[in-house]
Amino acid sequence: MSKESISKVYLILEKIEYIEEIVKNSGNITRALEDQVTSRPAILMHLTAIAEQFNKLKREHADDILSAFDNNDVKGMYDVRTYIAHDYEGVNLAIIEWIIREGLPKFKKQCKAIIKE
Repeated sequence: MSKESISKVYLILEKIEYIEEIVKNSGNITRALEDQVTSRPAILMHLTAIAEQFNKLKREHADDILSAFDNNDVKGMYDVRTYIAHDYEGVNLAIIEWIIREGLPKFKKQCKAIIKE
């Protein structure tokens, strides 16, 4: 694992923690996503940044790192990034909520395991 690839894992972890902080400050996920001025745009931007880091790892052929993640989860994250970028107003908030509730904790656990190695 190169230092550059590991730095991308740290950035993914950092973005997840930012989203967790936004949700905490808002009271819950639903309230965070209802805030169209601050919280929702910030969450969507952090999700986009997470997807971009996965895409960079893929382009670098960082298979040693990517193998720690489920391929479908990574693809799903990148698909969400594409949807956010191309149909911002049409983003399905139920999917975003599911990602925050179910997907991000899984990614966080996997990132921490990679960093420990």
